[in-house]
Order: sequence, then structure tokens, then C-alpha cells
Amino acid sequence: MSTFKDWFTEDEDDIFMGSPKSKFFDVSREASQDIVEEEWDKVIEKLAVLEMMVQREKGTDFDINKMVEEFKWDNEKEVNSMKKGLYVEFTGEIICRLDS
Repeated sequence: MSTFKDWFTEDEDDIFMGSPKSKFFDVSREASQDIVEEEWDKVIEKLAVLEMMVQREKGTDFDINKMVEEFKWDNEKEVNSMKKGLYVEFTGEIICRLDS
């Protein structure tokens, strides 16, 4: 159950009456499981490609998880902004597929 405090602490860029993250999960729960699974598969594939690109550049012994954590720590504001954008993008992908 939502309270005023919940509403007040939601995302400041709120255009959907909730944060991009909360809207993504709302849409994910309502959409077809097949659509959501296919979209998640695309996300995992993209992550796999990005990790492979970094490994080819830095070598297979390179600790990518450490690099990610350090980058996240040093660029927290930009990372959070990018996450919001990706949640909106992925939500849009699922919504666009609902009619098909």
C-alpha cells in the first residue's frame, strides 16, 4: 500500500507516478512471461558481448567485476542516471511488444 512518504521519495524525474525501476517491474509483472523472458535474454546477450569486448581488450585474467565496482563508485551519479534510462528503454521494449 502506497503512502505519502512512498510517493514523496519516488524518483524526482517521475513522469509515470513511480520511478523508472518501479514502472519496469510493474510492466514486467503484467506482460506475457514469454515477452519478458525474451527481453531479458537480449539484456544478458548485450552484457555478454560487452564483457567479451572488455576481456579481448584487457585480457582474460582481467577482473571485470572489480573494474565495474570501481567505475560505479567513481561515477555513481552518471551510473544511476544511465540505469534510469535503461529501465525506461527496457520498459518501452516490453510495452511495444504487448500488441504483437
